[in-house]
Amino acid sequence: MYQLSNLIKNLENELKKNDINEAIDLRISNISDWDFQINNLVKFQSSDNIINIQKAFSKIIQADPNIKNFEFTSKYFINLECDLKEFINYFESIRDTIKVSNPQTIILDYGGPNIGKPLHVGHLRSLNIGRSLYNINKIAGNNVLNDIHLGDWGMPIAQIISYIEKNNIDINDVSIKNLEEIYPEASRQYIEDEEFNNLAKSINKQLNENEQELINKWKKLKAISIDSIKNVLEVLNHKFDIWKGESDVNNLIPDMIDNLKNAEKISLDEGAYVSNLETDPKILITKSDGSYLYITTDLATVLDRLKEYKIDKTLYIVDKRQKLHFKQLFSSVDYFQFSEKEFNHIEFGTINDINGKPFKTREGDTKKLIELFEETLSKIKNINEELDDDTNKLLANTVLTFSDLITNRLTDYKFDLDKFTNIGGKTGIYVQYAHVRAVRLIDNSSINVHDVYLNLSDLDEADKNLIKGFLKFEYYFKQSLENSEPHHLADYLYELSNLFNTMYQSDNILENENELVRHNKLKITSYFINYSKLIMESLGIEPAKKM
Repeated sequence: MYQLSNLIKNLENELKKNDINEAIDLRISNISDWDFQINNLVKFQSSDNIINIQKAFSKIIQADPNIKNFEFTSKYFINLECDLKEFINYFESIRDTIKVSNPQTIILDYGGPNIGKPLHVGHLRSLNIGRSLYNINKIAGNNVLNDIHLGDWGMPIAQIISYIEKNNIDINDVSIKNLEEIYPEASRQYIEDEEFNNLAKSINKQLNENEQELINKWKKLKAISIDSIKNVLEVLNHKFDIWKGESDVNNLIPDMIDNLKNAEKISLDEGAYVSNLETDPKILITKSDGSYLYITTDLATVLDRLKEYKIDKTLYIVDKRQKLHFKQLFSSVDYFQFSEKEFNHIEFGTINDINGKPFKTREGDTKKLIELFEETLSKIKNINEELDDDTNKLLANTVLTFSDLITNRLTDYKFDLDKFTNIGGKTGIYVQYAHVRAVRLIDNSSINVHDVYLNLSDLDEADKNLIKGFLKFEYYFKQSLENSEPHHLADYLYELSNLFNTMYQSDNILENENELVRHNKLKITSYFINYSKLIMESLGIEPAKKM
């Protein structure tokens, strides 16, 4: 079956030959004699290559059997007349058209909770962006794995165990609530109490030497934390393929360091091993006391993943404050000749409270993620008292996801619960309501919409505008995929929802006496349902069944 996207892809390939990496923006024409218009070349009309691009475009368009006629305007707008039946093919096969031609194996590293600490608001963006990029890549046909990459080793763990040892706490009596209280206190004592500091260093050394009693305590603490983390993630509808952490590669580090020494890639500097790569600041591989740093563990993780998963690309979804760390990591991977595969830091801004300040509880602690969910759920329940618990929970997760993803990931944003739960605003509630309204419209009709053929010759302005909106899907999906920016699709979902609501409100569709008009609008509605479901899936949002 011919797909309209074939033409788009051929034109995009021609742009790439001229060092223009841009998705073709195909729109329904505003000129009655033409079906489509392409505006991409307008901005390049002064380019030295524009005549050659025009000739190449003309050749591609002429070779397409479904293009009846076309023209270039004086400003390089392109008008096209097509076989309008291809609209239908395009709408009904869109999931196939967005598949990548060369699928890759991609690992997404995100979440990164620490043992002993609860998931807090700071984890929300990593989780949301990570899940969305996971879904987008999967829909595009890539082989995708997500790794939560636990902070489950090193000095923070030693500090917790030191506190338990010092205070003679029975490890079997420790709960997640106890751990959450112990973690900050142990961290404080490590800084302020020299005796405690020495104890923690000693225990850290013993853990690295596999002292069995301490290892058993660590395993117990880890199990408690993971159970808690999984419970919170289940509430927030997040799942992970890989549950590995720093501890899983700890045994790889000694050999890695020996190999780097033998290859003269690292050397001693005041007792610490540093990379021989010329950087400012220097890249430390070990501290002077022999302990490891985050970059040490991350380098070992790279080697572990390359061996186990045969990956093509790794995406680290971590906030932008870690930019230097990942710059050093990627430089080290290259310098140490670990891999020529692709490694990218998908950085993001922070979530702040309504005043633009860091999200804190009344006590001054960082707000737990489960607390933010419960606050959002309570707000949703107050707005929708008649809805069941499952729907309210779904809507709460929609709010937490959509309000996050509609913001450019590089931008900080304020979490405004009143704003984000407004059914009339640019919100997750609004897009869910549009979807539910569309489903209800189809359910209340007396026809099988699958048997209806869309007649494109008899459409009003609202119909045409929504169809124009459909044509933008491939463009926004590619933007989100290629740039790892889910906000393009989130913005687009709102735009489509707005266009659908306009069409819905412009006509009492089910009561319209004109059967052709009624059937056209119901068919267009069915397309909207499919598009909104696909976009929600891309964003990690479950469509509501009722509101």
